[in-house]
Amino acid sequence: MSKSELKGISVAIIGAGISGLSCATQLKALGYQIQLYEKSRGVSGRMSTRNEESWSLDHGAQYFTARDPLFIEELNNWIDAKVAAIWNPRLKVFKNNQWQDSTSQENRYVGIPAMNSPGKYLAKNLPLALTQTINQITYYQDKWHLHSLEQGDIEQQYDWLVLALPAPQSLALAQSIDKSIEMLATQANMQGCWTVMASFTENLNLPFDAAFINNEIISWISRNNSKLNRPGPETWIIHANPQWSQKWIELDKAEAAKLILACAKRFGLDCDKAKISIHRWRYASGHTNSPLGFSLQEDLKIGFCGDWLNGGRVEGAWLSGYKLASQINSVNN
Repeated sequence: MSKSELKGISVAIIGAGISGLSCATQLKALGYQIQLYEKSRGVSGRMSTRNEESWSLDHGAQYFTARDPLFIEELNNWIDAKVAAIWNPRLKVFKNNQWQDSTSQENRYVGIPAMNSPGKYLAKNLPLALTQTINQITYYQDKWHLHSLEQGDIEQQYDWLVLALPAPQSLALAQSIDKSIEMLATQANMQGCWTVMASFTENLNLPFDAAFINNEIISWISRNNSKLNRPGPETWIIHANPQWSQKWIELDKAEAAKLILACAKRFGLDCDKAKISIHRWRYASGHTNSPLGFSLQEDLKIGFCGDWLNGGRVEGAWLSGYKLASQINSVNN
């Protein structure tokens, strides 16, 4: 089909994390009529930034790496646009009850000036409906019909539907329509993450900017200000480990913070005088390696993409959306 012919094919994409934005960008470039729906107030999913009154902090993905040539090419676009850069923290590892320097030589990248900056960059020219929670989908007379909590039945009908959502949310929406998604979603074994953010009035003198912690309640500590273009007061992020987080996912927020902060204090991060905020990521980690990195049911014209289908990393999320868009285009040509 020519680009002008493809303009008549409409695609709804639910979820404006990196995979959904990648899929939308590629489909739009190919000539499709696309519409993104996102339940949150902003884009980027777990590449998010929390903005408080006097500080901001990356409270989701802390950094990302790049290995695939396609993603490296995209990353270079982000770097040229000044929305991403290399991060070189003083990185430590606590393992076998002792501290050691990280021996990893892999480049780590972050969004500039915040982790959600690449997502905002991708979204700026895309049709996007924010604060729209799609809670019902129906395939009827070769068209996809959507229903949202906020607006009810959505008037626009679509030829194709893409779910760029975590596995459990994809399963909840689509299991009555596409039975194959149940096995994939179960294999992903998604786990939560309790995250504590701490803002200080004075700079801390710790011997690291970031640290991996093994076999403890917490798994990661990071000084947000060690990343490029992060002005403001000293801010630190603490991630609890996925297994502990999942076990205590329904714990009261204050109680979860108390346990996490007590653990962090043992590793030198004393937050007694800090301003504290806590966030619960209900679906933070876990993935299955789908052979294609995405899932597509051609007869139903429904596709699934996300990091959970492609290795669980930011790079995997972007590639999942990109490759799904390419496959949808192949089906239509």
